[in-house]
Parts: sequence; C-alpha cells; structure tokens
Amino acid sequence: MGLENKVIISAALTGAVTPTSFNENIPVTPEQIAADAYRCWQAGASTVHLHMRDDQQLGTMDSGRFVATVDLLRAKSDCDVVINCTTAGDHRASDEERMAHLPLTRPEIASYDVGSFNWMPDGIFANSPQFLEKLGVLMQELSIKPELEVFDTGFMGIADYYLRKGVLVAPLHYQFVLGAGGGMAATVENLAYLVRHVPEGSTWSAFGIGRAHMPMMYATIALGGHVRVGLEDNVWYSKGVKATNVSLVERAVRVVREFGKEPATPDEARQILSLK
Repeated sequence: MGLENKVIISAALTGAVTPTSFNENIPVTPEQIAADAYRCWQAGASTVHLHMRDDQQLGTMDSGRFVATVDLLRAKSDCDVVINCTTAGDHRASDEERMAHLPLTRPEIASYDVGSFNWMPDGIFANSPQFLEKLGVLMQELSIKPELEVFDTGFMGIADYYLRKGVLVAPLHYQFVLGAGGGMAATVENLAYLVRHVPEGSTWSAFGIGRAHMPMMYATIALGGHVRVGLEDNVWYSKGVKATNVSLVERAVRVVREFGKEPATPDEARQILSLK
C-alpha cells in the first residue's frame, strides 16, 4: 500500500487547560506523559504532541519539563515515534519562553499557531507577527517542521504571507483546529473550505474539539487528510465513558482501517511530512 493510502495518527496527550478532575487519565508529569506517549505509539500513533503542566496542573512552557519528558521517551530504544512539541502551552509565557525548549529538545515537529484570536470566553490567544517571524526563522535553523495550527480562514492568508517572505518553507503542513470558542465551527462545510485552500504539495490534518471529535475524524479521512486524537481535545470516549489516550488512538486505528487505509508508521509519517 502506497503512502497515499497511509494516514498519520497524531496523539495530543495533555493540552494546557483541562484538569484531571474532568478525566483522571490526563497525564500531567513528565513521567506520565512519556509513558502515555509510548503506549500511544504501541497502539498505532506515529506522532505525539506534547504539552507540559506545572505542579498546579496549569500549562507551562518550562523547558526542564520538556527536556525531561523528551529524554524519557527517547530513552525507550524501541520507540521511533515522531515528537511534536507545542510552542503555545501557557498564555503567561513570553515569546522567548515559548521557544526556549526547541534547541534543547530538537523535536522533529513543533506547533506554529498562525494567528491571534479571542479564545472565548477567557482571553486573547496572542501570536504576534513579530513572534511568528522569530519562531519560523528559529525552526528553520533547527530543522524543525512547523505544524501550522489554523483556527480560522484568515490564518491561511497569514501562512501564505510567511511562505512568500521565506519565514516558512514549502511543503507546509496544516493542522485544522475546529470547534475552539471564537474560532471556526467544527462543520464538514468549514473543513472542506479549508482543504480547498491547501497549496498543492502540502499536507494537512484536522480534528474537532469535544463532541465534534468523531464527525471531524470521519470527515477528515474521507477528504484525504490525517487525524489527531487525544485527551487534549476530547476527554470522553462516548457518552458517560471517559477516554484514555490509548483508547482514542485504538479507535482511530480501527476507523482508518475500516475506511480501507492503513495507519502510517513513524518512518512513513516522516516521508509524508518531508521531515529532515
């Protein structure tokens, strides 16, 4: 089966917001996050997306926690999972703090939130032009692939601007985030619109937050994209049943195969995403 029939399953393990009081399966320490990442890789995820939490379970950009988690995961000699680190794990962090862990951990992928918006009802999710330029240049220097987090249609134009300017380099990889408060609603119509504007030769993935998780996963696979699952985005497996990261990955593997495709291995994901 060729790469065109392979689907990258990314597991977003923790996020920066949802407390364990909502779901006790959310990993919060470096040890828990690394262990969950390993189990998700065993279950069929080719990529893991990492956030960190502090001792109060608040999102943090503490470089030491990123280093500890990545080191624990890389110490597992049989594990070849692709590591993707966030650059937006704490609204209190400075631009420098949001980037400080990248040269220390050298992930193959890192998030690149393409614009700012009102994340309702809590505040502004700020990604200034100055920050985006610095982040894009640093990622090029470190050979880290930016994952372009797209929350609304205007973000596509911003990505085009930085591509023309040389801050971003083709082929691009888009992550469509649907259902965030203040962002684009999680509908098939909206997803199809975004997909039509993906430049030729670039790749894309998508997910829906909360109850939009399943409809967006089915629509994404039908439209030819890659999928993201995990407790960062959705803490329920079904009504009244709490999810685990592994259970969400296992279901995604089944859905991909029912569709007639196969989950990509980490090395296949590297080829699909043109990772260095």
